[in-house]
This record gives sequence, C-alpha cells and structure tokens, in this order.
Amino acid sequence: MAELKDISNEFVRQEIDEFIERPNERERIINLFAKARPKMQTIAAALIDGDNDLVNQLTRESLDEGIEALEVMDDGLIAGMAIVGIKFRQNFIFVPEVLACARAMKAGMAHIEPILSAAGIKPIGKVVMGTVKGDLHDIGKNLCIMMLRGAGFEVIDLGVDISSDKFIQAVEENEVNLMGMSALLTTTMPNMGKTIEAFIDADLRDQVKIMVGGAPVTQEFADEMGADGYGKDAMACVALAKRLMGVEAR
Repeated sequence: MAELKDISNEFVRQEIDEFIERPNERERIINLFAKARPKMQTIAAALIDGDNDLVNQLTRESLDEGIEALEVMDDGLIAGMAIVGIKFRQNFIFVPEVLACARAMKAGMAHIEPILSAAGIKPIGKVVMGTVKGDLHDIGKNLCIMMLRGAGFEVIDLGVDISSDKFIQAVEENEVNLMGMSALLTTTMPNMGKTIEAFIDADLRDQVKIMVGGAPVTQEFADEMGADGYGKDAMACVALAKRLMGVEAR
C-alpha cells in the first residue's frame, strides 16, 4: 500500500495531508498520486492551485515529450480535479476557487481532446446530466460533467432548473440509458423523486439508470426515492457511472 511519502510533489503531499480527511478517500488519492510520474503530479498541483497558464504549458510540454494523452489526462488533470472536488464538498474552497480550477482543467483538455478524437477513441457511454426543477446551482454538476468527459463519457448537459419532462425528452431524443440529477437545496431534493416517478409513469424507468448527487443528498435519500445510485462527489460520480454502464476503468 502506498504512503504519503511516496508522492514526490510537496504541494500535492501537503494538500492531501491537510484536506483529505476520510480514510478511504485518503488511501485512494495517495495510491492515485503515488503511481503518477513527477511531471503529472506537477500538472495536478498547478490545477489545484488554479493556474491555467501553467497547466496549459505543462500539458503541452508533456505531450511534446511523448507522454500519452490518456496518462496526462488521468494522472495529471483528473487526479488534480479529484482533490478539488473533495475540497469543494468539504467547504475548504468555494465557487471562485473551483471556477479557477475548472478553467485550468479546460486549458489542459484543449490539448488532450483533439488527440483522443484523432485517435478514434469512442465514448464509453452517453449520459444526460441536469440540476432539478427549482434549483439554479450547477458547480457540483459541472465538476461531475468535467470528470465524466475526462473519463471517456459523452455528456449531454441540460443545465439547471430542469423539469421532469425535459429530462424525459432528453433521454428519449438522445437514446440515453444513463442520467444524473443534482440538487443543492433541500427544498428541491423532492423533485428528484418526482422526476423518477415521471419516468415510471412514462414507462421509461426500466430503460434508464438514474444517479443522484448534491450537498444535501444522502445514500438513504437516494434509496428512498428509488435512484439506481448516489455519488458524494465528482470522482464517485465517475465510478458510479462506470458501474451502472457495466464498463471497466480504462
């Protein structure tokens, strides 16, 4: 089992030591970074710091040096964003910091995506994502979308304040069998259950797997409303999506 000392980048070590508190998450993050080469750890550190110029430069350099695009994405960009997602969930950072990190990841992905497209790498699945009716919050949802796309999913982002009818329409029009709903307000959480009921009424429930998430959402609530899965953060969202789609990690 990897230890914190096995991570070469001091900034990343400090971030994990200070902000990753849950034992299972700590173990997972340490293992993730311990296997990453130093250059990838540096990219992750720059992303966590919200330095989009440095992420842009390091990503380009890494690709020019012959490092595979998938490695740069997985061990650099996505690994860094995993820490960002946990810090946001735990209220160690807030919206402005998350937006800076998101811009940094976007700068790196601008180099990665054309390479993956040219290589003919097909999406491992397609998913519809949206924030439920009455809720205008989208930072958590957008983090999940970024991580899902990085993991190889094609994502249809419906945005915020999405009614049951719009979720159903998107699933039918895009022939999708995986859907994610987000809510940040306790007052809008019941709309997740109403949307699931709408899929039952439309005789579509058996055709789509539904995952839910958001700060006030719990596993118990997800079970009560009949969702197929619950993700506590963006990294868990990706793992859940892969499990529901029956696909293995790349």
